[in-house]
Amino acid sequence: MAFETEAGFGVAERDEWSYAPAVGVGPLRFGMTVDEVVEAAEMLGQTNVSDCARDHAIFSPTWKVEVHRRGAALSPPAVTAYVSQAVGLFCIAADALQGPQIAYDGLPLVGRDIAELESDAIAYAEAMDVQFCITPEGYAAPDDPGIVMRVQRVGEVLRSRPLFMVPRDGANTEWDSLPSEEHHFNGRPPRSTTPTDSPWSDASATGDL
Repeated sequence: MAFETEAGFGVAERDEWSYAPAVGVGPLRFGMTVDEVVEAAEMLGQTNVSDCARDHAIFSPTWKVEVHRRGAALSPPAVTAYVSQAVGLFCIAADALQGPQIAYDGLPLVGRDIAELESDAIAYAEAMDVQFCITPEGYAAPDDPGIVMRVQRVGEVLRSRPLFMVPRDGANTEWDSLPSEEHHFNGRPPRSTTPTDSPWSDASATGDL
């Protein structure tokens, strides 16, 4: 089943990355360390590593690796990877404008008008006689727990910003593992309770928070 993406709303020329459930996206593999993520991401551009806010006491220290396209350091990161001290890389977010295109069985997921993507996801499910899922925020997406569909406001339009995930330490599901840094991208408030954030600054800390 073929799908077409939109053109002409200012996106960067996109690379195409593959997605393998519970394995990874493009050159990034779940479980990687920060250094391994930085090395693997060199094919796309330059990286910036920072520590994440503490969003739950059960989570071990977590780092954010922002990957900017070469020559586009002032633009939003094309990919943001989240790495837990306990389980390694557990979340990969693709930016709606700068991110690589990543498809699920031929269904493009990145930078789509969210209403059109939802329509395509439902049409795909009907054509293939499979299920689709509705996220806790009400968006239709492929029936894959490793894909958490978020949105990113681009002008007056909500564009898709998918997260590719595995559960992190102490979490039951991918949704429970959602990095707090990703909440501000959403176009409308989440229906579930947003964790309370507390900053921590020692990126070399070890042990539980």
